[in-house]
Amino acid sequence: MKATVEINHRAYQVDLNQGKSIAIPFCQGDQQVNAWYVPPIQVEPVRADGWVGSVQEGGSVNFNNITFNPHGNGTHTECIGHITPENESIKDLVQPQFCVAQVVSIPPKEVNGNLEIHEPLDEWFHIETNALVIRTLPNNDDKLSKQHSNTNPPFIHPNFMEKIVHAGIEHLLIDLPSVDPENDEGKLICHRIFWDHLKGGRRHCSITEMVYIPNEIKDGKYLLNLQFLPIENDASPSNPILFELR
Repeated sequence: MKATVEINHRAYQVDLNQGKSIAIPFCQGDQQVNAWYVPPIQVEPVRADGWVGSVQEGGSVNFNNITFNPHGNGTHTECIGHITPENESIKDLVQPQFCVAQVVSIPPKEVNGNLEIHEPLDEWFHIETNALVIRTLPNNDDKLSKQHSNTNPPFIHPNFMEKIVHAGIEHLLIDLPSVDPENDEGKLICHRIFWDHLKGGRRHCSITEMVYIPNEIKDGKYLLNLQFLPIENDASPSNPILFELR
């Protein structure tokens, strides 16, 4: 299905049947991406009074309990409730939506033994953009099964996050387990900058982590469909989909 999208007074054609997901699926197994020292995903059939929810084991239907952590077991989208004392829910603060996204590829720079992301944004924003999708370099499919815990992954430098906010980005997506360092004594500086935590002025904005952007998706502008579960939690498994703008 084709549609016309107007961006900054310019019309683009979008084929809504040709979207490309940049989510890492949630599934069992040692090859599932993992972070934050959480256990792997568990999928187990319900067992009660001699009945089992597994056709393979003789049950009439497959009827599973699934245990996972959205922050550590796959692609997920967070709201400001991730860092506030109130039990704020992503379903109440962030709306699944279509918006314009800029995909950029950035090689992190080594600074004092850390890999940091801090690049100028000026040349990236020539038209109105609501979302930024960051692909770190080098980029290969081992990101689909990376075990991030205790590896000190790259992270965004606070100065760069300030530029992202100043540019008006409302939805930030990145192929790392966090925008902040793995060990930062709980400061979460970039999370707090992004949501303007002290003023609470960006409560509708979201951060999506552990995406995977295949190399076939080139840097540039896309239509983003950000999808997640309507769940009462600070974060939800999510499925961001990119559509080419022509």
